[in-house]
Amino acid sequence: MAEPVHKRRKVKHVSSDEEEGESGSFASFGDSADEDEEIESGRNNDGLNGELSRQEEGKEELNNAEMDVEVKGDVHSDGTTSDSAEEDGQTLHEDVQIKRPSPKITNTPSVLRNDARGDATSKPDPIRSTYTANTFRSNMFKLQVDELLEQIRPRQSKREIEAEHALQRLKKTIETLPSRGPLPIENAERQLLTSNRVATPFPNPRPPKDAKYKLAYAKPASVNVIGSHALKTASRANKVVEIDMVVIMPSSLFQEKDYLNSRYFYKRAYYIACVAAGLKEAHGTELDIKFNNFHDNPLKPVLTMNALSPPEEKSAHSTSSKWQINIIPSIAEDVFPEDKLGLERNCVRDQGLGAIDGTAEGQAQSPTPFYNSSLRSDMLMTSYLKLLHGVTKSCEAFRDACLLGSTWLRQRGFDSDIHSGGFGNTEWTALMALLLQGGGPGGRSMLNQGYSSYQLLKATLQLLAVRDLSKQPLVVGADMGFANSTSGDTPVVWDSARGHNLLYKMTPWSYRALRQEAKTTLSMLGDQHFDGFEATFIVRTDNLLYKYDYVVKLDHASIAGTKPKREHQALEVHRKLYDTLHRGLKDRVTQIHILPPSSDSWSLGSAGPSNANNTELLVGFAVNPDTVNRTIDHGPTAEEKSKSASFRKFWGGKAELRRFKDGSILETLVWSGKEGGQSVFEQIVRHLTSRHFGDEVEKGTHVVGDAYKKMLPQDSGITTFTPLMEAFKQLETDIRSLNGLPLSIRQISPADAQLRYASPTTAARGRRQMPADVVLQFEGSARWPDDLVTIQRTKTAFLIKLQELLQESIDSAIARIGLENQEHDIVNQAFLDIAYDSGAAFRLRIHHDREQTLLERRLKDKALDPRSRDIAAIGLAKYKRDYVKTPAHTQAIARLCSRHPGMSGTIRLTKKWFASHLLSNHIADEIIELMVARTSIQPWPWQTPSSVQTGFLRTLAWLARWDWRAEPLVVDLSGSSELKQAELQSITTKFEAWRKLDPALNRVVLFAASNVDTDGTTWSDGRPAKVVAGRMSALAKAACTEASEKQFSLDPASLFASPLGDFDFVLHLDPELVGKSSQRKRSSKNGVVFKNLELADEEDSSSVGFDPFGELVSDLERLYGSAILFFSGHPERPIIAGLWSPQTATRAWKLNLSYSTTPLKRTDAEQVDAKINKDGILAEIAHLGRDLIQRIEDNEK
Repeated sequence: MAEPVHKRRKVKHVSSDEEEGESGSFASFGDSADEDEEIESGRNNDGLNGELSRQEEGKEELNNAEMDVEVKGDVHSDGTTSDSAEEDGQTLHEDVQIKRPSPKITNTPSVLRNDARGDATSKPDPIRSTYTANTFRSNMFKLQVDELLEQIRPRQSKREIEAEHALQRLKKTIETLPSRGPLPIENAERQLLTSNRVATPFPNPRPPKDAKYKLAYAKPASVNVIGSHALKTASRANKVVEIDMVVIMPSSLFQEKDYLNSRYFYKRAYYIACVAAGLKEAHGTELDIKFNNFHDNPLKPVLTMNALSPPEEKSAHSTSSKWQINIIPSIAEDVFPEDKLGLERNCVRDQGLGAIDGTAEGQAQSPTPFYNSSLRSDMLMTSYLKLLHGVTKSCEAFRDACLLGSTWLRQRGFDSDIHSGGFGNTEWTALMALLLQGGGPGGRSMLNQGYSSYQLLKATLQLLAVRDLSKQPLVVGADMGFANSTSGDTPVVWDSARGHNLLYKMTPWSYRALRQEAKTTLSMLGDQHFDGFEATFIVRTDNLLYKYDYVVKLDHASIAGTKPKREHQALEVHRKLYDTLHRGLKDRVTQIHILPPSSDSWSLGSAGPSNANNTELLVGFAVNPDTVNRTIDHGPTAEEKSKSASFRKFWGGKAELRRFKDGSILETLVWSGKEGGQSVFEQIVRHLTSRHFGDEVEKGTHVVGDAYKKMLPQDSGITTFTPLMEAFKQLETDIRSLNGLPLSIRQISPADAQLRYASPTTAARGRRQMPADVVLQFEGSARWPDDLVTIQRTKTAFLIKLQELLQESIDSAIARIGLENQEHDIVNQAFLDIAYDSGAAFRLRIHHDREQTLLERRLKDKALDPRSRDIAAIGLAKYKRDYVKTPAHTQAIARLCSRHPGMSGTIRLTKKWFASHLLSNHIADEIIELMVARTSIQPWPWQTPSSVQTGFLRTLAWLARWDWRAEPLVVDLSGSSELKQAELQSITTKFEAWRKLDPALNRVVLFAASNVDTDGTTWSDGRPAKVVAGRMSALAKAACTEASEKQFSLDPASLFASPLGDFDFVLHLDPELVGKSSQRKRSSKNGVVFKNLELADEEDSSSVGFDPFGELVSDLERLYGSAILFFSGHPERPIIAGLWSPQTATRAWKLNLSYSTTPLKRTDAEQVDAKINKDGILAEIAHLGRDLIQRIEDNEK
């Protein structure tokens, strides 16, 4: 069963001492939380790794200078070489875990400037120090950022050297290729195919055979290295060193009108095919040369090259496969007029080319911004290289900001490829460079060159989050009559100096996803109680199962239908799908994200990719939990004829006209709450795909998201608990209406998982009802005794009186007194069970606040004997837990479940997971609830989960990352920052004190605190043991691995299954007797069921609170806990497993051992050893369990 990414680099932290004697059976579980390393506090930021060569004047000098730096420079600028790990490219990829002390948080001022602060001077250090003062939230955060930058800055290692050697050879070959043509299109294509077996990758539609223009190849005007490798902004965390080499095609090959109707792209395709033919002949034996669409743009095929094998010798440690060279054809900036390629211009003038959805032919003459920008971007590659080169000179922190930005984008799945959002390192770098030069009021820069790398990152995120570039385009530079003809939901960052939209590859859904990620990151960095470093830069968030509530899989070939006449217009199919889903689902969803299949590279002998393996189109949905299950949708009124016609055309036969009670007549959609097991959401999606894309598409539709919710026995919301909550209100009314009580009632407080919507079972479980705990507090009175024992007897008398009054006045309820804690007379001695005819049952205890004072006074009594002191400590802890902490926790969790509809189901499913893995008797319910609450209150790096699936999987992902040795679990259950910084610091101090007091983690392993419980040990004092916590982490990691590997083919039930072979023995209980059988009915020997006996069992009030499973586990732990560690699946799995304690290993004979032993005489001496009597103990357990235990499975035999 891996978490969504999470290959961890270990960074030192101070760990606890190793637990002594942890061997034997316990070793089979291991300690999943490895000891981490601590970052060196003395490490500082060495700044940029050298500079590019000085900026030359003129295009030719710049090109030569760049080639000298990138192709000829085999030695790193600082004169050092990389170590073996660096040569292998082993860098930080996924997840880093760093020990973080509680930071003293300072507010970070906004760094997005809208006013002029002046340009950076030639001496930026004073300005830089001014802007970077108090930038980071804490010193630890700054150290973490510096450590990250130190790891991801590019270095000259073996793979870079090999790639640059290959660049030199390729450059020389390309510059010596012979000229070809000009030839007619058919002849030019045939010549390449017959002589070199290289196909020409023409974009669709292919050029007409009778075209008047011809194709030719001539020596390139220049060959240069561009992109992140040239600028030293490529992250070393990338698994592959990718180098872009641009080949500038000579202007003589193009005519004035070649920008029209794909003529430029046809000539470009022939040019790259000629380059491929030459390189194949010269380097075909050493390089794997293929075609690929540049950033998934079907108009722009390029060449990609990887080494087939090490150039000298084959070695298992060779890094030759870890680099890739892209050869990109380009043209000079002045080949075509800039005004001909504006966003408002049409450059595809084919007659009869309608839109995808069958609109009129005139639609073909509409603007073609994607086509125009694709061509324009080819003309501007050298221009942007100059821009970025200049910015790296003027802004010291620019390179580091690019590295941070690329890391942030990569962890969120964004890249320059169209299928990955169309916004990657290239766009991020160019955007920051433009903002450093303009974009502000009056043409002033939006960013200051004195900003630190973190300020540049945060300012750019603020721009993306705050400004909607689809409604308010950002124009950098002089307006120059800028005209935006793109659709209203396409983002625009217009570079006036170059006449180009930087975001032309972004779609409406990818841009909204980018904005959402930016908003989430800024909120996360502003959270005073959360250290956002790991969630910002380390954790991968692009796993769709974690990110979206629903994922719909569609067959791409079926939904695309007939292939569009022009290949780049295939994107319109995705836009139609987006518009259809957006209109149909309306306020049911908050985000729709389409992930089209990526284009594969293809061999030189083929004209295009087959895409045989990329036929799956994925659509992710983030839903609104308040409206997603709405069963009735209202449309326009009958009087609105045009709107009604449009509504009926869109929905088809599903739309119907209905009259409502208020007299209105509306177009209406009615969805079934349960139609063939399909949710309302799935019904809508299937209807839309069938209606607008055909039945074939609907048949191939697969919806992922409801499977986790269906694992719950009843509804995932809080409505399951409505009968019990109503019964609780009735109980409160009944008690308050009683006459004859000695004191008036102050408060009746719920204190049970059932009364906070968090119980995996309902209140009534057939004939065995589990009562919900309730705390009753009377008004204060001087008549209360001042002795602990007498107080307990007085409380018992109150309960007896309360029972009598209830029996007299309430006919629908039965009350029975129960006793507890008989071994300690200063602790609560009695409770009152109240069972209603409806099946609801409650267990009432009385709270008297004077007990806490008396217990604390007793603990301070120095004359008290140790045993009495221990009893007093136990009593005080139990008092605080039962009467103070649990009621407050119950109210807080109930409030959160009401606020977050998916939280109740997530808590119950998570408890089911713990019980399925036999951990329910070790991890308290309250701790599990805190884990889930953290996912909703501090959801970073995601938004608050809206479904059971996302809530459950994100909880497991956090649990797999949680280093409980070094980090406390702190949750502000208020959800409104009621937990102040001083309280947070106090909690951290207590945690550190516990770790110093108990470094071996023998007493407190999990430290879980909240705003209602700042002690942190209320539910974890004494359990779980360290080995159990380690197993918990290991199981969570295994579950995350399973989810990441199987993705949409994952069966959720597999996450709840774990083998029993890890345990020494397993007790299989009778499901019927412990309440797990679905047919818990008494039958005669011949199998006949008598209804009267069944009803008698259900009405038997003596079974209220009777839990044989839980009682058996408690007895076993009390009797054999010193020798056996028990694992219980209560109430989910009728199994009790056990591990023999390592302390029961054979030892010298000794009297009064706490477990049964047999004498074992040594062979070499007369001494006798004591060997644990495992068979005898298991026999005793079988005798104790009697009919409850069906069989005992001994895995040691």
